[in-house]
Order: sequence, then C-alpha cells, then structure tokens
Amino acid sequence: MTLRDLFHTITVSPAYALWFLISVPLLCFLVSIWQDKTVPPQQSSSRYFYAVIVYLVCIPGIFAFMLNLYLFLFERQSIWELNLIIQFLPILTMVLTLMYIKRQMPFEFIPGFGKISGFMTLITAIMGILWFVDRLHIYAITYVPFHFIAIGFVILLLVIRFAWNKLF
Repeated sequence: MTLRDLFHTITVSPAYALWFLISVPLLCFLVSIWQDKTVPPQQSSSRYFYAVIVYLVCIPGIFAFMLNLYLFLFERQSIWELNLIIQFLPILTMVLTLMYIKRQMPFEFIPGFGKISGFMTLITAIMGILWFVDRLHIYAITYVPFHFIAIGFVILLLVIRFAWNKLF
C-alpha cells in the first residue's frame, strides 16, 4: 500500500479518520473533567493520559503539516486542491488540543512533550534546509563560505525552537 492508496481510501470513506480526529479532543476533554484539581500538576496521574493524547494528536498533525509543506513547496500543489480531512483537520485538531491541554496543565509536567516538540523542530528545520537547497543553484553555494551556511542552520533551529515555545 502506498501513501496515494492510503489517501484515496481515507478520501473515499472518511468516517474512520473523522472519528479519530473528533475522538482525541473529546478524550482530552473527558480527562480534564476527571482530573483531580486538588492534586498538584506534577503529581497528577492525568499527566500520563495527556502524554498519550499529545502523541495521538501530534503524530498525525506533524505528518499533515510536513505533507503540506512538501506538497506546496516542492510539488507546487494549488491550495484549491487541499484535502481537508488529510491535510487540514489533523493540524487543526493538533493545535486546538494542545491549546486546551496547555490551559489544563503546563507542558513541562507532561512526560515526553519536550521530545515531540524537539522532533517537530528537527523535521521543520530539515524541510527548510531541503527547500533552501532545492531553490539554490549549485554554483551560488561556491561563493558562500560553509561557516555562513552552518551559522544560518543553527539560527534557523533556534528561531524555530523559540517560535514553538512562544506558540504554546
């Protein structure tokens, strides 16, 4: 099965994808209702449920975000051909769920959240570098010293990391 086959299957029968994209934020809401508000967040057992929810929502969201970057930057896909279920809803679900979790519990108390944000930073930086290299003509790089490219890469990583921390 290829990604094209998977996307076609989801497009033809979107019920399972929609069910998943609706049930994960609903599960987050239920965990926040059942959460014991008297226990400090660092000792709350609900932080492990939030960790599972973060991974359930971030993996499809990150994939959809990177798919959109690839399709719009490299394949030159038109915005009018955007598949809402595959390319937009996972990102929207991820953002809304993370914003809701942020109101319930600080991210530093959720196990593994730093790993997923670092993973997204790394993938975004790699996509940025690949796009830069794709647009760059090879003769132009011979005039730019390598240490400028390395410094630009480090600055790109820091900017992405800072933006991610400010976003949530």
